[in-house]
Amino acid sequence: MTANFTATITTHATPREAFDAINDVAGWWGRITGSTTAVGDEFVYVVPGLHYSGFRVTEFAPERRIAWLVTGSYLDFITDKQEWNGTTVRFDIDEADEGTRITFTHEGLEPEDECYDVCSNAWSMFVNGSLKAFIETGEGTPYSFDGDEVLTAADHAELHHQAAEATGLAKNES
Repeated sequence: MTANFTATITTHATPREAFDAINDVAGWWGRITGSTTAVGDEFVYVVPGLHYSGFRVTEFAPERRIAWLVTGSYLDFITDKQEWNGTTVRFDIDEADEGTRITFTHEGLEPEDECYDVCSNAWSMFVNGSLKAFIETGEGTPYSFDGDEVLTAADHAELHHQAAEATGLAKNES
């Protein structure tokens, strides 16, 4: 049996504070383009030359849960560059005796996947370090880049469109 990657943190913040911080993706993970504020919203996260992911918000329950479907991805460092396609990133928020517990799950990121070691280490760093700090202090340690690597909003939109089209997960426009 396989297991999805999961990381759990506990903070003294309220469930609402945790929810709001998770939803401010740029504050703890890195620059995004798009929106994360409602079911159906889409956003793009890119580390130039290494990693691209397009997401669609599939669950948005204040103080309880946020989930994002990976609509397109490109992981430059593995053979199956689109290994994340169709996976889901989920944050479950629960009250606990110690405060608020956030359980992060990347459904579909499993130990037998080629990117598991690198990706689970990166998620651990961002969830256990940057996200927790961001929730508690308002200061995370998101990935940042500048200079020639900076992508414009139009660059992000085009990458998202191309990946979604290539994987057949493009949102039906009707």
